[in-house]
Amino acid sequence: MLHVRYGKASRGGPPKRRSVATLRDWAVEAVEDYVKNVWPLMRPDGQRALWLSERGTRLRTRELSDRFAEYRDDLGLDPVLSPHALRHSYVTHLIEEGVDPVFVQRQVGHQHQSTTSIYTGISGDFANKMMRDALERLRPREEGSS
Repeated sequence: MLHVRYGKASRGGPPKRRSVATLRDWAVEAVEDYVKNVWPLMRPDGQRALWLSERGTRLRTRELSDRFAEYRDDLGLDPVLSPHALRHSYVTHLIEEGVDPVFVQRQVGHQHQSTTSIYTGISGDFANKMMRDALERLRPREEGSS
């Protein structure tokens, strides 16, 4: 469980506190590795922030976006990619994997399910599978089949 002290704020509001439970083992391993091997080297005495700049100060949203854009451009990736696009991808993957939509909503800190649905960009294959499954449930079963 990762406790977020300064999470994404609602428009005009302060950052929200929340707890995030990852469903990805590799994410837990990556954060554990960072906390064990990198954070102690960068952390000034008394600093509690987890994500720090080279100067040991709390990493700001703009710094993170700028750094992400620099790496993205160096790798020749699509300029539309951003840290916020990763947030949208996270929501989409969870929904496509069948995770309860209310859990997903809480993970990303949305007050309304409609906001979470805007974040979801399900693939055509997934939409087709959902439609087939729904039609299968509605179709009357033939006698003798299970």
